[in-house]
Amino acid sequence: MNRRLFLLAFPLAALIGCSGGKPTGDTTLSVAATAVPHAEILEAIKPALAKQGVDLQIRVFNDYVQPNLQVDQKQIDVNYFETKPYLDQFNASHGTKLVTYAGVHVEPLGGYSRKWKTLAALPQGATVAIPNEPSNGGRALLLLQKAGLITLREPSNPLSSLHDIATNPKGLQFKELESATLPRVLDQVDLALINTNYALDAKLNPVRDALVIEDKNSPYVNFVVGRPGGENDPRVVKLIAALRSPATRAFIEKHYQGAVLPAF
Repeated sequence: MNRRLFLLAFPLAALIGCSGGKPTGDTTLSVAATAVPHAEILEAIKPALAKQGVDLQIRVFNDYVQPNLQVDQKQIDVNYFETKPYLDQFNASHGTKLVTYAGVHVEPLGGYSRKWKTLAALPQGATVAIPNEPSNGGRALLLLQKAGLITLREPSNPLSSLHDIATNPKGLQFKELESATLPRVLDQVDLALINTNYALDAKLNPVRDALVIEDKNSPYVNFVVGRPGGENDPRVVKLIAALRSPATRAFIEKHYQGAVLPAF
């Protein structure tokens, strides 16, 4: 009797051992994302993936750190929220080795104000809030340079910091804050440089409300990101195909009206 039980149990134990502790044929795919627009786009493709046998589990975050950490720690399969410059800086500062899988869309960074209707109206010594992480902070400074408000010592350096400002004719006073908090300080500053996902979440319309905004040629594409080799996972292959499909392009163009731009 004991021998029979052993023989019955052996194939199951071998199967679990070969699958790394996961049942074979697992179709659940977890994706970390910020609420807008990433989670909305994922919700739009969820039914199509379900028809292909992929159970998409969307985990919404309101920051840019945990989505990377949890993917690196294998708590979540992939994430969809960040640009390559941000990922490169994150890997360098956290010792992670995450990689980009596929680009999906661009969220133009914009400058917003509740006090002034144009950039020309900004007073001398105006207070400007920018993201405090190097990649988005540098991105904000490049946009301010393009708008003619400052110049940088290295005009094309995506990781420029406040120390790299060469000229500042209006004597702008800068505040570096977490990206997620920028919409909440609009009443306290003259201008805030805000990522589109947080702008949309705060009911700002980038096309209508931004005093200055990146154009369609922005290099800051939002990628699906994961651990090396994960791009070959059949579930991830299906996710990327759905995100880069004509149906998703049509959804982005119709739903966001230029505030989010397809990058494929």
